[in-house]
Amino acid sequence: MRALTRLAPPLLLATALVWSGVGPAGAATPPTKVPEAVGRGGAVATVDADATAAGIEVLRKGGNAVDAAVAAAAALGVTEPYSSGIGGGGYFVYYDHATGRVHTIDGRETAGRTADSGLFLEDGKPLAFADAVTSGLSVGVPGTPATWDAALRKWGTRSLAQNLEPAERIADHGFVVDDTFRGQTADNYARFKDFPATAALYLPNGKPPETGSVLRNPDLAATYRLLAKDGVKAFYQGELAKDIANTVQHPPVDPASGRNARPGKVDTTDLADYRVRDQAPTHVSHGAYDVYAMAPSSSGGTTVGEALNILEDGGDVSTYSGTQYYHHFLEASRISFADRNRWVGDPAFNDVPTRELLSERYAASRACLISPDHALTSPLAPGDPRHPAPCADTGQAVPEPYEGPNTTHLTVADRWGNIVSYTLTIEQTGGSGITVPGRGFLLNNELTDFDFTPLAPGVPDPNLPGPGKRPRSSMSPTVVLRDGEPLLATGSPGGATIITTTLQVLLGRLDRGLSLEQAIAAPRASQRNSATTQAEPAFLALPERAALEGLGHSFVNGGEIGAATGVERLPDGRWVAAAEPVRRGGGSAAVVRPAG
Repeated sequence: MRALTRLAPPLLLATALVWSGVGPAGAATPPTKVPEAVGRGGAVATVDADATAAGIEVLRKGGNAVDAAVAAAAALGVTEPYSSGIGGGGYFVYYDHATGRVHTIDGRETAGRTADSGLFLEDGKPLAFADAVTSGLSVGVPGTPATWDAALRKWGTRSLAQNLEPAERIADHGFVVDDTFRGQTADNYARFKDFPATAALYLPNGKPPETGSVLRNPDLAATYRLLAKDGVKAFYQGELAKDIANTVQHPPVDPASGRNARPGKVDTTDLADYRVRDQAPTHVSHGAYDVYAMAPSSSGGTTVGEALNILEDGGDVSTYSGTQYYHHFLEASRISFADRNRWVGDPAFNDVPTRELLSERYAASRACLISPDHALTSPLAPGDPRHPAPCADTGQAVPEPYEGPNTTHLTVADRWGNIVSYTLTIEQTGGSGITVPGRGFLLNNELTDFDFTPLAPGVPDPNLPGPGKRPRSSMSPTVVLRDGEPLLATGSPGGATIITTTLQVLLGRLDRGLSLEQAIAAPRASQRNSATTQAEPAFLALPERAALEGLGHSFVNGGEIGAATGVERLPDGRWVAAAEPVRRGGGSAAVVRPAG
């Protein structure tokens, strides 16, 4: 386990490597990534080696899973800033081994109190998506700092200041730019160059940083030190809050760029009023397993849960042929997305039928739509979870809205058996593209997860903007128990494909006999109630493809789908940490004490 040798105290040797290591061409040496690790004392899996190392350092210093999750998330805010950071939000799922209970925190961003259903309308017409994204209008009140504070106050054992230390060092001294980071920067060059603070940070010498170069973020290090000293109230009140509100309301765009970066509606009162939500997780039984996930405002728990229930009602997935397994997986996804798009939104503003969507009775009424001989036709109409009738629907199909494909997910376990599954985001790759000047972090574009206008004329839309409202999410951090004991946790980035990725990982591990690493690495497809199914090239090359097309499935190349991580507890008490071997340049898994 070469990746773990970097963790000797008192410093993360991964960070020391970033500071001074150089390769034969003069470039710094990137930390080693290992996609699977097995051992004791706790486990961490993220997309980034420095973030995983930060989590492991905290576990080795006696912190628990919550402490390590915050440390890893803070490090991702440095090394994966285009997907996460304190300018965004997310969903935190915690399994407490002492009580056997699963808890969740909804740290989703909120619209400002002056936002209304016409937030993204101009002259009565919806804004172009690209214009809405790169603007203050897209920025919601960030929930990530409040999530860290709430989680640590409830379940942590170390202070926020202690848990921010590894990330603060990385920001101060720099991290090694890899091909993925350079590519994401290049993809956003046209946006980043128009905002001087963003360009100064991420376009050194006016261009994307070279692979192997070291990128420092002293402004973010200073911001972390401020939070360590004064707590997260410094983010939601005081000078930092004023800087955030001013940046949203007056996007600091280069006047020479010609970009119309529209002002947003978040102000200091909105920041001061922000609160996370503590809420019960969703829960479904799947064979011998209990699956817990996020309730709305995320649609992850309801949609994954409904699909699992549909598959459970239809038969034993483990006995299906390869063709019938993929067929039923795609059909259950199609049906659950038809219901998700119609019924799920922020429950503070909509009467979301969460319990009914997850009922076995409703699953049975939808499972009967699946035939082993042919695929359903999309768009499929939703059912009525409050009045389920066999194979019935409510009449009009609701199309899938667009959702940005980025985000990040981390999973952590500790020596006491506690688990965290945490998905966090700033939405698009690069979020709004707007950096808060002098503070070192990008702001989210999360409000573009709202539907700009009703998706179907005459059909109530639960996901329109509103004052203080949380946009619907697809984030699906999940924890699975067996006989009341922790088995595994998983989740993924990827916009709406998060749901199908998480479902596919769960089915692969729980029903198809794959190891956790194999389930994460398996070829993916994502059917979301559309005429065609997005699929990775490896899925398109499967021998079952022809038979699936014979059943009526149609596939398009969707490129890379998701970037999952997970942890699993083995019967002998060892932990497995697993991450992607290839996607997003590969993920990073580590354990405190490696043991084969």
